[in-house]
Amino acid sequence: MSRKLFITGTGTDVGKTFVAGLIVKKLKESGKNAAYYKAAMSGNQRRADGSLIPGDALSVKETSGIGQPLESMCPYVYETAVSPHLASRLEGNPVQMEVVRETYRKVCDQYEYVTVEGSGGILCPLCFDEKKIMLEDLVKEFHLPSLIVADAGLGTINSVVLTAEYMRSQNMRVKGILFNHFHPGDVMEEDNLRMCEYMTGLKVIACIRDGSTDLEIEAEALANLYEECE
Repeated sequence: MSRKLFITGTGTDVGKTFVAGLIVKKLKESGKNAAYYKAAMSGNQRRADGSLIPGDALSVKETSGIGQPLESMCPYVYETAVSPHLASRLEGNPVQMEVVRETYRKVCDQYEYVTVEGSGGILCPLCFDEKKIMLEDLVKEFHLPSLIVADAGLGTINSVVLTAEYMRSQNMRVKGILFNHFHPGDVMEEDNLRMCEYMTGLKVIACIRDGSTDLEIEAEALANLYEECE
């Protein structure tokens, strides 16, 4: 059975995809058969033939160097740069849990370590009109343990604590925090780290600087965060 881990963020544009790419890269370089999965992604560009490019998946593939086919990484790809539930309404292609379940399981059947990235923050709706599907429904459906990606800068204490406490209140298991856009020696960011750890009881397992090409955590410690589930 494959091992899985879910990557969420405190909000949009905190760098989940960049961090996910480094995570998958670390696993691959340590000899793990690693893969990536995201149920829905919006704000994508088109190729010359008109087909949509799953931009986040492509970014992870290029960062990590994994051989996983791009088309297996995400079943729902939208052009409009809004929440997936609205993009699907505008583009007429609503997310269906049955499709997510089937495509996710295919990836899990083929790869040893599967990194699942969320869309936006944990309260992101994936579908709302045809059927209400929230991002947390996916986490619960597949019993995924989670990591929270946060911006290291101003305002992160509030967003990290709210995210962690909401997830816990909904019986989602959070294993740690990753600080992105981190500047070593910055007094405020160093204090943010300490305060987030104190107020959530979670460890900041890695701090990622802009332009980093490696995740500063031992590969086996990272792999141990993944669990056999579902």
